[in-house]
Order: sequence, then C-alpha cells, then structure tokens
Amino acid sequence: MNLEELLHDKLAPALEAVAGHPVDPAVRASPHADFQSGAALALARELGRPPREIAAEVAAAADLAGIADVTVSGPGFLNLTLTDELIDRSLRAAAADSRLGVAVERKPERIVIDYSGPNVAKEMHVGHLRSTIIGDALARTYDWLGHEVVRVNHLGDWGTPFGMLIEHLLDTATSDDGHSIGDLTAFYQAARSKFDGDDDFRTRSRLRVVALQSGDPLSRELWRKLVTQSERYFLDVYQRLGVTLGPDDFAGESRYQDDLAGVVAGLTAQGLLVESDGALCAFPPGFTGRDGAPLPLIVRKADGGFGYAATDLAAVRHRVGKLAADRMLYVVGTPQRVHFQMVLAVARQAGWLPDSAHAEHIGFGSILGADGKMLKTRAGDTVKLADLLDEAESRATAPEIAISAIKYADLSGDRRGDYTFDWDRMLAITGNTGPYLQMAYARICSIFWKTDRGPGVVTVGEPAERDLALALLGFEPAVRAAAALAEPHRLAGYLHGLAATFSTFYEKCPVLKAGDQVRDSRLGLADLTARTLHTGMFLLGIEAPEQI
Repeated sequence: MNLEELLHDKLAPALEAVAGHPVDPAVRASPHADFQSGAALALARELGRPPREIAAEVAAAADLAGIADVTVSGPGFLNLTLTDELIDRSLRAAAADSRLGVAVERKPERIVIDYSGPNVAKEMHVGHLRSTIIGDALARTYDWLGHEVVRVNHLGDWGTPFGMLIEHLLDTATSDDGHSIGDLTAFYQAARSKFDGDDDFRTRSRLRVVALQSGDPLSRELWRKLVTQSERYFLDVYQRLGVTLGPDDFAGESRYQDDLAGVVAGLTAQGLLVESDGALCAFPPGFTGRDGAPLPLIVRKADGGFGYAATDLAAVRHRVGKLAADRMLYVVGTPQRVHFQMVLAVARQAGWLPDSAHAEHIGFGSILGADGKMLKTRAGDTVKLADLLDEAESRATAPEIAISAIKYADLSGDRRGDYTFDWDRMLAITGNTGPYLQMAYARICSIFWKTDRGPGVVTVGEPAERDLALALLGFEPAVRAAAALAEPHRLAGYLHGLAATFSTFYEKCPVLKAGDQVRDSRLGLADLTARTLHTGMFLLGIEAPEQI
C-alpha cells in the first residue's frame, strides 16, 4: 500500500461517519503541509455546515496512527503532518518497488489517443509540434499506468488536394519514388498554383478526385506513392523527436471512406440530418452561431462530397465498435473545440457513442513568437518542424538536450494556454527547463561514480532530508493527476520541484563526507530521487543522460 492509499484509509472512515456515505478524501501532496485533504470543502454544501466545522469533526474522529499533527487551515483544509517513522517506512517501500510505489490501474481502460495528424505531401510544421508532444506524453503515461493505449495518427490523406497532386504528377511525369518530402512540398505548391490559375487543370483535378474515390487503379497507385513517401518522412521526424508513434499507428482519413455513406444513411434514418442549401447537416442541441441561429455540422456537402464531420463520425463508430474504446482523446488545437464537441454530441444522439465510452477534446494553445503572434519565419512563412529541430541542435550541446528542451518547454505549462518560443529560456540550465532536469539527474549519477557504496536504508533526520522525502512521496499524486486531467504540466511541475528540492538537500546535507550510516541513507535518498526523475522524464518523453 502506498502512502496516499494509507492516508486515504485513515481519513475515509471519519469522513463517512460525518457524511453518512462513502466519500473520497482526495488526499494529495501539498506545499502547505505534508499532505492535505479538501474533502470537507466538498461536503460543506451537501451538509449545509461550515467546512471548517466539518474538517474539525473529521480530524477528531480520524485514525491518527503515523500522523504527528492534524490541523484545519484556510476555508476547511485538513493538513496532515506525518511522523518520521511513517515517512521512512513509505520511502523504503517505494525504494524496494520497481514502480516507485505507483501501482498499475486496478481497472485498466482501452484508451484511443488521436494525435499528431499531419497532412500527406506536406512537410510537418511547428503547428504539428504541440499535438505530437502532448499526445505522446499522455500515451506514455497511460501505458505506464497499465491502460491499453491505442495510438492513432489521423493523417490528412484524402480529398480534393489529391486530385490536384495526382494530376500534376501525370503532367510532369515525376511519379517515381525518388522525391524527398521537400520536393513534394514544392510540388504541392506548384500544383496549388496551377489549380488556382488554370481552369482546365482545375477541371481535370476534380475529375481525378472522382477517379481516385471510385478506385481507378492508376489514381490509387500514384496516391499510394504520395502517402508512402510522406509516411517515411513522418517516421523520421518522430524518431528524431523521440515520440512513440510508429508505422502501425497511421490511420488516415482514407480508412473511413467506405463508411461515409453508412454514416449519412444512419443519421438520416434517425432523423438527425436536415437539408440546408443543398447540404445535409446535423444540428445538435446547444450549439448556436454569433447570430443565435442553430449551428450546422455539415456531414455531406452540397456537391455530394463528405466533409471532416462525416470522417470524424465514422472514426467514432470505428473506435467504439471495432476498437472497443473506453476512452477517446482528441489532442487537437483549441480552435477545433466546437467542431469536436458537435461531432461527439451527434455521435451520442445517434447511439454510436454510448454513455459507457468517454470522449474528450484535449485542446491546446498556440506557439507564439517574440512579437506575441503565431510563430513564423522572418519571411512570414510557417516554420518547418525540421528547420526548428536543426536550429535547436545547433544551439545545444547535444541533440538529446535540444529536443528535450523543446519538448519540456511545451509540456511545462498548462496545455490550454499559448506560450512564447524563446530559445534562451528553454535551453537554460537554470529555471523550469528541460536542461535543468537533465543536469539534476546527471548530477545525482555523478555522486555514485565517486563511491563504491550503494544506496542504503533511508532514515530521515535533517529538515532538508525530510523535505526531499516528502517531495519523493508526491510522485504518485503527480502522475495520477496528470493522467486523470490529461495535463502533463502537473507531472512536469512536480519534477522541477523535486529537482530543486534535491539541490537544496545536496547543499545542506553532505552525502559522501557523512558518517557511514548517514551517508548510506543519503545515498538511498539520492538513488530514489534519480529513479523518480528518470521515470517521470520518460513519461514526458524527456531523455535522461547520465552525463552532460
């Protein structure tokens, strides 16, 4: 049993006695006390009593074995100060456990995470960075907690642009496999320019779309070459970024094309589609435009083509029906929030998303330049992801430092907010940065290079030792919170705090120069700190080099 479970069991009976029913104590590490519970605040409205009064009653009824002190603070928090004996026992249990005291989920779920999603025949740009990094951190965390994670890379690999690209391939007779993705980007731009300025080419491109969607062998062959070359490039970027997406995770829009007619037929049969200006639209309740009129979700366009809504609805059906998802997370930028809310609302109306399945849009903000606007090149173009990684590596001492700096800068703040891309700040070895974490880990590793002694049994004595011990015991609450709320910054913030607390400990408590028993105990604290940092950084996708 880990510390949080132990404290949970101590408080739960007292809370149940006061409330008259089971209550979650919500015990978690706090900077204001060793551990803290806010359950009294949650009960106040239900019981119609002051929260501080409820908290005092719970404190009087609780099992206080292993608790040195219980106080009521603020509007009704219970602050629990632990005995050194309980801290020592909990740390020893964590040190003896390969999972640092964090048990796997008792009721694991199948979690489908939709992230990254670049477009075929285009280079990845800085706009793909956040979805890829955030989604991968969540996938790693849920995996480690014992859930069955299904990674889905929903590529943009279908639709009108491919008629244009294939027709241009035929025009220029460059349909071999020798193009780099850079060539394809220029190729896309040339095809786009021709499409916009040449009526004959535009007509042929639209007919080529029909041929592609009808299964024309030549059209499909050339389309597949574009997809294959793009996927090869995407995998190179993912390897460079150190993310876990692989070739089996590609699931483009094309996967659902045969299901789109069934989506329309199913919604029509249930009376959920309305014709509007020739298009078939769903109008889920509660969504209105700026003029107050009901907001349409266009499922089939007036020209008979299918939009993103139809594909996303087909994907919901597939993920619930075929993949048996218990939970679906869409790691897509905040501007798409209403779209996904509407898609999921229609899916629930249609019965394709049952109450047993949870689906959520995991939105995130934008990456801004120093001018506070969307990050662009000096020429005003979108920053290519490969160029960004190249520059990071040119500025850092090693590739693992560069990539980790970029990833940590993204994950360390609340994903919902924008953040300013600042090379000097993110590559600094001080402050809340990836390099700071890496330096802290490497510093601990260097301690063990200087001695042949291994970690000993931890016995907390000095205040700085106690502070570090309590920081270590906060690992599980941090991981659980990051997973429950899909907020990696909670884990990132915890790791930075742990590294800073170890730095203070190391300054105030000599390790190798201490007497044998104290030295071995402090080596135990150092070893557990290194293991915790290493595990937490792995969950975020941050490299942990032993030497920098």
